[in-house]
Amino acid sequence: MMIQIVPQMPPFPNGVGDYSLALARRLRQDFGITTCFFVGDPNWNGATEIENFPIHKVDERSAKALVSVLEKVNVTNILLHYVGYGYALRGCPFWLIDGLHQWQSRKHKGILVTMFHELYAVGYPIWSSAFWTEPVQKYLVARLVNMSDHAVTNKREYAKILQKLGSNRKQQIPILPVFSNVGEPETIEPLNKRKPQVVVFGGAGNRSNVYEKSLSALKRVCLELNIQEIIDIGPPITLPIAEINNIPIVSLGQQSMEKVSSILQESWVGFFHYPLDFLTRSTIYAAYCAHGVIPVGTSYYAWGKEQDGLEENQHYWLVDNHNHKQLTLSLGEAIAHNAHLWYHTHNLNIQTKLFANIL
Repeated sequence: MMIQIVPQMPPFPNGVGDYSLALARRLRQDFGITTCFFVGDPNWNGATEIENFPIHKVDERSAKALVSVLEKVNVTNILLHYVGYGYALRGCPFWLIDGLHQWQSRKHKGILVTMFHELYAVGYPIWSSAFWTEPVQKYLVARLVNMSDHAVTNKREYAKILQKLGSNRKQQIPILPVFSNVGEPETIEPLNKRKPQVVVFGGAGNRSNVYEKSLSALKRVCLELNIQEIIDIGPPITLPIAEINNIPIVSLGQQSMEKVSSILQESWVGFFHYPLDFLTRSTIYAAYCAHGVIPVGTSYYAWGKEQDGLEENQHYWLVDNHNHKQLTLSLGEAIAHNAHLWYHTHNLNIQTKLFANIL
């Protein structure tokens, strides 16, 4: 048995929780490795187990509480899913790092593997708390990467930073873009056998941004491909949008993993509004790639243009006003194919093998 430490678990929607659960399923299925989850949010009120995986939570965010709950389970291997803001309001979880350090001193044979889903705040204005806590967040990441027996991350730029911060680290840090949280179909149909529909999938914030900030782009791709329907999947949003350009929007709300997968497998386009330099962290983009739809978005950069090998109009299509090209189904098929091939260089099977080997 191994421990996976996460910020939260279902029923709260949480990409990291979904990632860890999918990994746990496959580790048990393929390698017989069972998982015990530890939730780092004392206010979490979920079940004590999910799919026969036991779940514990800390009573409070303190090193003492973490060590106490870890000692309830006689396990020496830990996989920590690190997202600073998931474990502390200001992104500075001293309690977590200190607790793991104490655990290491007691469990001399224990292995600590850290999956760095995020690192630390950067580029925020001076009036924000993130600007003032950035040095502390960076200090904690440096401590953690040097404490960890193995480190993994989902972005090339993160790996470069971690390699510099990990002064004692000799081995290269694997880069694993996130996998789809709604499955990976074994076979996918070509687009000409699917329905001319667009899927807008994800959390309320991401989907609201599509309708508020990328509406003209959504209208354009619908016009160019003669889209007949827009399928909206996810938690309710406050925007009262029933149609776009006389194209009906079918709001399905939150759906099961199987239902989302089924809809994607019969659709042409998956639309997203997400920073292009962070696509390797997007479970929405991963789902689109895994299901062979055309990933479509707009030019939106958060930090810069480091895109981890992903290329505009090769692995996704940008619908911008300055883009004079028109998206056709044949061009979209090539983009969807490229994205699908890229995805399967780091799919769930590959990631499970890597974690099984280092744990």
